[in-house]
Amino acid sequence: MQSKKDTASLDPQGAAAYAAPMEQLEEKIAHLTRTVEELSDVVARQDTEIALLTRRVQMLMEREAGREKDGGGGIVVGDERPPHY
Repeated sequence: MQSKKDTASLDPQGAAAYAAPMEQLEEKIAHLTRTVEELSDVVARQDTEIALLTRRVQMLMEREAGREKDGGGGIVVGDERPPHY
């Protein structure tokens, strides 16, 4: 005696009924895979950019700390005359 599953696998109409949904699932998986790869590339670029910006901010902070240490940390206002006038 055959089970329903065995009978469906022998039935050509049953196989055709599974083919269309299976193709749709394969298309969705392909689309999602492509999207994940694209997002992975975006994240990798952003990681590189964040690392670069972090180094630049650190460099600017060190430069400013050096200026303050040297005594040049006064506030410069655009309309003030420089001290040598």
